[in-house]
Amino acid sequence: MSGQISEIPILTKLSEHLSRPVTAEESGRARWHLLDWIGCAAAGAIEPAGIALRKRPRTSAIEEAFIWGGLGNILEMDDVDKRALLHPGPSIIPAALSLASEVDASLSALLVAIVRGYEATIKLGRAVGAGHYALWHSTGTCGSLGAAAASASLLNLDVEHTAHAMALALSQSAGLWHTRHDPRSMGKQLHTAVAARAGVEAAQLAQLGFKGPLSMIEGEQGFFAAMCPDGDPFAIVGSGDDKWLIQDVSFKPWPACRHAHAVIDAALALRDEIDLPAEGEVLVSTYADALKFCDQPDPKSVIEAKFSLQHSVAVALLRGEPSLGDFSVASFEAPDISALRARVRVEQGASFQNRYPARFGGAVTFGDKSRTAEDALGDPENPMTEAQICDKAKRLLAAGGATDSQCDQLISFVQTSKANARPLADMVREVLA
Repeated sequence: MSGQISEIPILTKLSEHLSRPVTAEESGRARWHLLDWIGCAAAGAIEPAGIALRKRPRTSAIEEAFIWGGLGNILEMDDVDKRALLHPGPSIIPAALSLASEVDASLSALLVAIVRGYEATIKLGRAVGAGHYALWHSTGTCGSLGAAAASASLLNLDVEHTAHAMALALSQSAGLWHTRHDPRSMGKQLHTAVAARAGVEAAQLAQLGFKGPLSMIEGEQGFFAAMCPDGDPFAIVGSGDDKWLIQDVSFKPWPACRHAHAVIDAALALRDEIDLPAEGEVLVSTYADALKFCDQPDPKSVIEAKFSLQHSVAVALLRGEPSLGDFSVASFEAPDISALRARVRVEQGASFQNRYPARFGGAVTFGDKSRTAEDALGDPENPMTEAQICDKAKRLLAAGGATDSQCDQLISFVQTSKANARPLADMVREVLA
């Protein structure tokens, strides 16, 4: 690897890749991800972690990016790239929207910045390897790179300065999965908040001539050497495909860990065909990571319920399409849910494991009836409609306390406006106040 470092640094090549034109198609896609994040942030803002974050002062785009960066991931409904196993939206969009407002950028410039930010984070996330994901929360570790790329785009930085911004942001990357081992922890939200803030700050420093280590990705003491035992740093720039990766990102319809979504879909399909008796095993089959992160037979907190295959399937079979309330204390303590959850057995399915992570699949079986979801709803292979994305945003905005008028105004602005980004940021501030 050391022989290759003397050539053009990977971050410089990535910066050149990001500088290519963004078409109206990708900008249009970014509108939906922007709307999706606003809904997630609005509903997350009234949760304990959101309330605590919103008590912090907002003196600049840097601090606002931090606050907003913590809100979109709270409810586990944020968008996800399944191949990178991370959520690009909660770090990139807060950084971009807060900075776009501060520099009075156009909405079109904001959308282009989001596309570029998603590209950087997803390319890194797809290259880090399973060894990184085993210990590191990739949304936090890779999110700072995209937040910096988006911020650099809004500041109109050239290739060299953008590369320095990404290097500075990446040198601060952190976020350990151990945060999941304490049900009281709000650390996942801190990871996304820090990534958003680091991206804005790094880009602003790079604009002033502050330089970072451009070999931060492939260097002998760099990101991959330290954190990615089986990763391939050169995969970041190894593809000649010009398709922007935002087109591959999935939307999440259900308020649970993405690893639970395929079996929720399968359970919903099965629900209409069976009449569950008081006894009998429900078998869930899926891929290994879903079991690693979501084998939680007896959740004792909201976050444990969201990371429980057993609870998710019980809810879907008994209640139908899961809502925010279905992962509350009242729900996971409900006698009928608890009784059915105890009858759910989970196992790894070879066919699902062989297709993962290109495909997120699962099956639910009861007796002689079985239903399979080869792809979770919201994935590119099984996409949500624009109407479904809009409906999700409305529900989340309403859950966060937004009025019907605020919902309609926000959705209309994001979908159709060609104005500057600051009025949108002001509307978001009003909702997230």
